[in-house]
Amino acid sequence: MIIRPPGFRGAAFTTSLAGDMRRGDRSAVSGEAGIRSEWATLRQLHGAAVVEVDRPGAAGEGDALVTGRRGLPLAVFTADCAGVVIETAGAVAVVHAGWRGLAAGVVTAAVRYLQLQLKGEVMRAAMGPAIGPCCFEVGEEVAELFPGHEASTTWKAPSVDLGGAARAQAPEASWWSVGSCTRCGEGWFSHRGDGAASRMAAIGWMP
Repeated sequence: MIIRPPGFRGAAFTTSLAGDMRRGDRSAVSGEAGIRSEWATLRQLHGAAVVEVDRPGAAGEGDALVTGRRGLPLAVFTADCAGVVIETAGAVAVVHAGWRGLAAGVVTAAVRYLQLQLKGEVMRAAMGPAIGPCCFEVGEEVAELFPGHEASTTWKAPSVDLGGAARAQAPEASWWSVGSCTRCGEGWFSHRGDGAASRMAAIGWMP
């Protein structure tokens, strides 16, 4: 039900087999990951706001959560957007990174918060499943927001490499990625593919 990136202290990405993580039962996933079942979450806005938390539950509006508190799981929910977990020596961030958030610099904002507010240098970043450039059709006006990361779908429409755009906002990190497209790959929820209302989770924590 979950994918654990190798070499990470506390990071996991759920698959569709885990069910809807936004509204469903999180106990099985939490048990598999060895974390508490109460997570800190956000009302996601597709922007670049960063929220620091020290307790589980709803933490307001934003698209990146950070904490230096041990044992507190942070989660964002995705169904084509990328979920990103970023680790420093003493803190963790979890980021909801769709095209609007990436255009606003959400990964950069999370990295800067970790560096300036929590005084930690970024070591590792893990990216969960996301819609790939193979399937992410956009208008030219969107593609132009991501110079160097323009691409084409398999049917030759304009596209954007969201994974490449996310990695470019934290070049100092050692990156790992699930590397699967949510729309044409197996085992994921995809809003673009089938209008899925269910969401997967990207979870990060300090053990």
